[in-house]
Amino acid sequence: MSRQDLDTWRAQARTWLASQLEPRDPSASASAEEPADLAVFHNLPEDRELLLIERCRAYQRARFDAGYQALTLPADRGGAGLSAAHAAAFAEEESAFDVPPSTELISVTVRLVAMAVSLFGTDRQRLDFARAFLRTDLLACQLFSEPGAGSDLAALRTRARQEDTGEPGADGAGSGGDWVIDGQKVWTSGARFADYGLLLARTDPDVVKQAGITAFLVPMDAVGVEVRPIRQMSGGASFNEVFLSRVRVPDRLRIGRPGQGWEVATATLGFERTASGSGNRRKGGTFTDVLALARSLGRTSDPLVRQHLADLYVRTVLRAATVDRVARTSAAGGRPGPEASLTKLMASDLLTRTGQVAADLMGARICADTGEPGTYAWTEHLLGAPGYRLAGGTDQIQRNLIGERALKLPPEPRVDRVPFSQLPGD
Repeated sequence: MSRQDLDTWRAQARTWLASQLEPRDPSASASAEEPADLAVFHNLPEDRELLLIERCRAYQRARFDAGYQALTLPADRGGAGLSAAHAAAFAEEESAFDVPPSTELISVTVRLVAMAVSLFGTDRQRLDFARAFLRTDLLACQLFSEPGAGSDLAALRTRARQEDTGEPGADGAGSGGDWVIDGQKVWTSGARFADYGLLLARTDPDVVKQAGITAFLVPMDAVGVEVRPIRQMSGGASFNEVFLSRVRVPDRLRIGRPGQGWEVATATLGFERTASGSGNRRKGGTFTDVLALARSLGRTSDPLVRQHLADLYVRTVLRAATVDRVARTSAAGGRPGPEASLTKLMASDLLTRTGQVAADLMGARICADTGEPGTYAWTEHLLGAPGYRLAGGTDQIQRNLIGERALKLPPEPRVDRVPFSQLPGD
């Protein structure tokens, strides 16, 4: 495509965005009447969270219908089939408008589950689900983590047993019978409002732990599925634990081959790490908020404060540049690799440092609500930031991935390369 053709397409995208959204005012700041949302994780009553989800869905549907959703995904998989240059151009134009803030559930649906189904699903699954997830007609959560298998996801113990009917599966693999699932998942964002969950379960305990896992789409209203909200110390309850007791799932909802679940998980987690460090969902306080706080407290002439602000600004710019580079690679059709782990690390580090600088500026004021706008609200950031070191894969795991896959350092010693059934505790 010529530069002229791309410029024409960009102008059309800009016109469409202007018909849907208000321009973003870069000079706008929070006020006493409408303070900034400093929470890292949502802390909304259920009715307000539902309203936010519906607002996000309206924009995602309009974007899909106009041909601007999943720009680089092939058309036969529900995308627009365009180039990485188109995706970069649209992101640049979109940044100039007031886009509805996303939620974890919307991000998981569009960026993770939809992509997993598009990459590993059958033609029928892509037809039935990929388009619906990309358009958010259906919402999906991610049922990966377990109480005893957080960082070591491959050690998951949720089991899926197939009732053999002797008939081939929908994709020619497996017996075609229903799967019966038992187990527990935890830290599932948006499970209360999801239609489906992308679930990993152990289907073969007699092979090494990574090889015996299979992925499924589980209807969240299926008999035997119970969702319990988890109240966090920040006050929010966006996470949930999910219990599965003899949940029957038809073989047509299996994603990928039996035993291919680890490959599905690896690809999905790569997209998750990319999404964790990017997106238009505001996560906690920002450098702009900290600068506004320093000005309101009259601290900007303090040399030490200025040094901390400069350091925070540099890290903010570096993270944005890294996110943009990774996004361009993903938009070009490549699966996110170790560089996605870097954006995740930078995001969690920036959130922590942002809270620390704000706390240092306020001192004891952060411990009690004095009524001053934009002060005590920082507690939601401070209480939520540590959790971001766990969300999307712990910081320690990200460092392992970078060390082993990018820097080619020797891997950690492993003692679990035996059939899962032979591991202690199974």
